[in-house]
Formats: sequence, C-alpha cells, structure tokens
Amino acid sequence: MTIISASSARILVVEDESVIAMLLEDQLEELGYSPLGPAANVAEALSLLAKETPDAALLDVNLGNEVSYPVAVALNAAGIPYIFITGYGATGLSREFCERPVLAKPFTSASLEATLATVLRRPAE
Repeated sequence: MTIISASSARILVVEDESVIAMLLEDQLEELGYSPLGPAANVAEALSLLAKETPDAALLDVNLGNEVSYPVAVALNAAGIPYIFITGYGATGLSREFCERPVLAKPFTSASLEATLATVLRRPAE
C-alpha cells in the first residue's frame, strides 16, 4: 500500500466555478496539500495532466456545458486516484463511474480531508 503524506501530495482541481475552485484551493492548502490548477474545463485539465502528474484529483462532474469524464478516463489510464465533486451524489454519475468516490456539494473541510485520505490510502489527521 502506498502512503502519501499531505505535505507532499499534489491535488489537481478541476472546477469551473471560480469561487468553489478558490475554496477548494484554500481548503487543500489548510490541510497541507499542494493544489494543482484549477482547470475550468476538460481541455485545461488534460493540458495540465500532460505536463504534471498529480497524486490525486478533485473533479467537478459538470463543467459548464461538458462533463469531466474524459479527465477521469485519462486519470484511470495514468493510475491516478480521483474524487468526483457533485451536488447530485453518486446517483448522478454515469454508470461507468458510479463506483468512484464522491464528495457531495456542499462539503466540509473534514469530509474533503477524509475522502482524500481514503483515495491516497492514508489516515486522516
């Protein structure tokens, strides 16, 4: 089992709403993570992934008029864990991704920390 400490974990943020993206960045930094991005759409996220290798990713499902599933496919191919962020819960995900971790909006720092700890295989602090 790989254990990644918060201080060394880089988390890709894919979120199209700037206020939520800033909130995520702030929460990640407060928890000791290093945010990467944010990317507001699929093209930006895939471009970042071509240059950087995050330890995990937070993917808003709905990015304006597109969904983040192509980013999830790229993360799967690279073996990078990710969490979907959505107001619709797991039932709002495409069947292909319904087993993936989901962080329901609105969320707390504690739930963000616990969910990230799960995908990074480390205990929440």
